Amino acid sequence: MPTTPSQSRPLPGGGAVRPITRWGTPVMHRELADVTVFDDELQTLVRDMVATMYAAKGVGLAANQVGVDLKVFVFDCPDDDQEQVTGVVCNPVLQLPEGKDRNLEDDDEGCLSLPGAFTGCARPDQAHVTGVDEHGEPVEFRGTGLLARCLQHETDHLFGTVFGDRVPERARKKLYKQHQELADGYPDDWPVTILVDDAVIER
Repeated sequence: MPTTPSQSRPLPGGGAVRPITRWGTPVMHRELADVTVFDDELQTLVRDMVATMYAAKGVGLAANQVGVDLKVFVFDCPDDDQEQVTGVVCNPVLQLPEGKDRNLEDDDEGCLSLPGAFTGCARPDQAHVTGVDEHGEPVEFRGTGLLARCLQHETDHLFGTVFGDRVPERARKKLYKQHQELADGYPDDWPVTILVDDAVIER
């Protein structure tokens, strides 16, 4: 299931950085609404999500991670061949390998909505997502390696699943402990405000 650079769709720029919503907030733990209107408000949301993803140094971001109840995510992530793939997906449909084609990779995973915390999470090493972009045009992405993980992680968000739901309770407790130990480095409005060498920088 190889990925090709031609799948990439340029990400829009010019957005504003928004605070990232944390685990525990209700919008993070329920299925979101389908995107049905492809208007200026959606374009602004997508631009802001892109700006927020880059400010937080992430590879993907879902709408509920900026507090919005809509099925849309953005990403900028390398596949197994180190080809950088970018795109916007609304109303994603995720397909994963089955039977003998299904191989699980247990690798460290983190989430911008629980910043600073990582633990192993087993996921299929390939993923296929279809949907539409912010203009309502059909999109399709096939991912391997980190891109496969990203496509699964972000689609999960839109259906109310955080990756902590996919790991054993012991690992989940470890995640929360890691996050708490590092929480002082992530202000409530992060990444609008970031700390660099204990200095506050506002975007």
